[in-house]
Amino acid sequence: MDETDRTLEQLLAGLTAVRDGNLDTRLPEDAGGLPGKIAAVYNGMVAQLSLVTTEVTRVAEEVGGQGLLGGQARVPPVGGVWRQLTAGVNSMADNLTSQVRNISQVATAVARGDLTQKIRVDARGEILELKETINTMVERLSSFAEEVTRVAREVGTEGNLGGQATVHGVSGTWKDLTDNVNSMANNLTNQVRNIAQVTTAVAQGDLTRKIDVDARGEILELKTTINTMVDQLGSFAAEVTRVAREVGSEGRLGGQAEVADVSGTWKRLTENVNELAGNLTRQVRAIAEVTSAVARGDLTRTVAVDAPGEVGALRDNINAMVESLRATTRANEEKDWLKTNLARISSGIQGRRSPAEVAELIMREVPPLVQAQYGSFFLAEEGPDGTELAAIASYGTPAGAPPGVRRVRMGQSLVGQAAADGRTLLVEDLPPGYARISSGTGSADASVLIVLPIVVEGQVLGALELASVHAFAPVHRDFLEQFTELLGANVAAQIANARTDELLERSQQLTSELSARQQEIQARQRELQDSNAELKEKAALLADRNRDIERKNLQIEQARQELEERAQQLARASLYKSEFLANMSHELRTPLNSLLILAQLLAQNADGNLTEKQVDYATVIHSAGSDLLQLINDILDLSKVEAGRMDVHREPVSLQRVLDYAEATFRPVADERKLDFTVSAAPRAGAGLVTDEGRLRQVLRNLLGNALKFTERGEVSLRVEQAAESEVPLPLRGAGPVLAFRVADTGIGIPADRVESVFGAFQQGDRGTARAYGGTGLGLSISREVARLLGGTITLQSSVGVGSTFTLYLPETAGRAEQPARPAAGGAGGSADTAAAGGPAADGVSPRTAEVAGTAEVAEAVLPPAADAPGTGAGTVLVVDDDSRNVYALTEILRTAGHEVLTADNGAAGIRLLAAHPEVDLVIMDLMMAGMDGYAATRAIRAMPGRGSLPVVVVTAKAMPDDQSEAMAAGASDYLTKPVDPDELLATIRTWLGTAAT
Repeated sequence: MDETDRTLEQLLAGLTAVRDGNLDTRLPEDAGGLPGKIAAVYNGMVAQLSLVTTEVTRVAEEVGGQGLLGGQARVPPVGGVWRQLTAGVNSMADNLTSQVRNISQVATAVARGDLTQKIRVDARGEILELKETINTMVERLSSFAEEVTRVAREVGTEGNLGGQATVHGVSGTWKDLTDNVNSMANNLTNQVRNIAQVTTAVAQGDLTRKIDVDARGEILELKTTINTMVDQLGSFAAEVTRVAREVGSEGRLGGQAEVADVSGTWKRLTENVNELAGNLTRQVRAIAEVTSAVARGDLTRTVAVDAPGEVGALRDNINAMVESLRATTRANEEKDWLKTNLARISSGIQGRRSPAEVAELIMREVPPLVQAQYGSFFLAEEGPDGTELAAIASYGTPAGAPPGVRRVRMGQSLVGQAAADGRTLLVEDLPPGYARISSGTGSADASVLIVLPIVVEGQVLGALELASVHAFAPVHRDFLEQFTELLGANVAAQIANARTDELLERSQQLTSELSARQQEIQARQRELQDSNAELKEKAALLADRNRDIERKNLQIEQARQELEERAQQLARASLYKSEFLANMSHELRTPLNSLLILAQLLAQNADGNLTEKQVDYATVIHSAGSDLLQLINDILDLSKVEAGRMDVHREPVSLQRVLDYAEATFRPVADERKLDFTVSAAPRAGAGLVTDEGRLRQVLRNLLGNALKFTERGEVSLRVEQAAESEVPLPLRGAGPVLAFRVADTGIGIPADRVESVFGAFQQGDRGTARAYGGTGLGLSISREVARLLGGTITLQSSVGVGSTFTLYLPETAGRAEQPARPAAGGAGGSADTAAAGGPAADGVSPRTAEVAGTAEVAEAVLPPAADAPGTGAGTVLVVDDDSRNVYALTEILRTAGHEVLTADNGAAGIRLLAAHPEVDLVIMDLMMAGMDGYAATRAIRAMPGRGSLPVVVVTAKAMPDDQSEAMAAGASDYLTKPVDPDELLATIRTWLGTAAT
């Protein structure tokens, strides 16, 4: 076989393989010539066919097998039938892809419930039939869905049972499906209506009905569940009804519902019912316990069980009722307590005739009853200075209280003020040390004070003062208010009874005296008849004597006229002297006022901008000014003594208080001068001393001041004892017990020829003594005159170089002569009252002596910072004064104390300023001003609308006795003399601002 045959055989084998679908056969291309070319063409054809087959297979696999539409056969550029084959395959794939995808979109929409889409793609043949079939199916499915949806909406949503789906022109499965839906709706209607009937019966409380309709599957389970629920609900209702009947109707608490074989909600419902019954049991039993306790009278119990809602409101109402009953019971008990104790004490008072007995009974009964630890009963009595309140009984008087009967004038102290106002005064939060309450174990400060006036028909009969360490309870306050009203009637009856007894006794005494007088008259008539003869004989003799008496009377009348002329001359001289002293006092006090105030402000050094030396200078200036003021006061004192116008107010005096004053005043001076200083009194000396305590202190202060001043080493002593009868001066013998106040020193002594002269005015031994020790020589002169006014005298025993002993002899119980009213502190009473308040006298230890204590102590004694002090009411103050120095000084004081200050230099300007500034709270008024003076300005202020009660404090240099009364008559509220003490001025302002605020 030749090469051509082999080639043809190979080609035949290859074509046969291609015919059989095997494209793996290849012809060898190594042969040359035509066989080689044939092999190459064959191999290329097979390769091209293999590639086309592979792509068509891939596209068919993706579209038909894997469902991946959109695939394309990718064959390298070919021509002819291969190109047509590839294009046909790709065209078939594109058509199939678009048709299947459109069918898929419609099927997907149907699957998602969207029956509005249809197949729109062009199709032919079977695909067209499929398209029309699917579109018809979608239309019928839409119609079926609308009917089913309508039936479902009517049955499931709108609750309209009995509905049926009506779908026209369907058969086969759609008709079966429609029939099944209608059958399902019919069955569901029957089942739901039966379930509804049963549940409606259950809702209406009929637990006898059950579901009896045929059902299968889950509806059967629902039927069984509902029937079981009805059975359990019936059992639960029976148990709950039983518990409710036992608890609510039969009143048997503690019952529990027992429902077997339940779980879940029924079990929780049963537990909730049992919990409700248990809570109700606890709440009702708690309420029952409280109400039973209330019924037994026990009001201490309250319903404490937790309860919300109306039961909680019932609990709160019951607790409120118990609290109301408790308060009502407490109020009734307090009323019973008030009535019982008022009746008891009133019955105790009825049998007593004396106010003193009534007072003792009240002090025994009332303070313990109101839990007070201190009490005093004051009875109104007429005294030398008007109505006074005398403490005639007390309770729990602290140790160290002064002996004797305490007396308070109307308007003085809280007791006098409460009596004057006729109102109860209650003071709480008393400062420490105001009132001490002591016992054998210890002592404590009282914290509350109450003063109750006893007033009947506008007449003050007395006052009741009580103090306690605790606040008075309201019931105690009510008791005291009612008791004072009852007490007023009883005291008025006691006073009326006492007056009736006194008048009866006086009437009986007068009747007895009249009877005795009648007998005496009858006897004297007989004697007169016997003596008529003798009288006739003596008549002639008397006629002769009458003529002699007439001649002597004529001579006496002539002498009397001469004495009257001389007395008028002396009165004019005294008037001129008084006017001179008043004018000089004013002219000296006016510059002294600003000097002393500004010196105090400098010594205070509030800004800290002065050196210690400058503070010392200011202190020395203040001390020198004080010396000059004391000299002015002493001259006024001497003038008043000579004019017989010095006031003396005698009252029971505690000697121990006087001695304590002497010890406290002069002990620092003696210690500074390194002198021994003793103050002592004999046992029981001065127990009944009645004198003017302020004048007594003035005399002792002069004597002790002189002794300390003229003693450089050794000792100074004050000894008080009962004077022996042999040593009592002749003028005092027969005046009863006499006290001897002995002031002894080991000083320079006084020569015998100068003993009497030292008691003269402006006398102080020789000139060397005056130069060495200073002083004016007025102190002893004033002291002797004051001692004389007190009913006593002063004697002196002295040896040069050994020492001196001044002895003040003072009757222990001097007569209580009527005296003019004492001027207010700092008023026009002059220097005696000022000295009595504690200031040193001229010949005693002068204010300059205080320098030994150091300037720091003086600086501490000046203005305190009053602006932040508790109770200080800062306000607006109008200062009316024509002296710019005083205006400046007063303004500094007031602004330092936190007050707003307005100033005017005369009365008319002050009136205009006051009218323009309604915020002014207080006016400080000078009296002596050019134009409208202080008197006229004060009267004008009182006439201004709304200013009738505005406080007007007079600060003036007019210090004579009549000046204060004239200022007060013009409408002044208070009166202070220049130079004014800053502390006293600020205290007065605080008092009046506080009074105006209330």
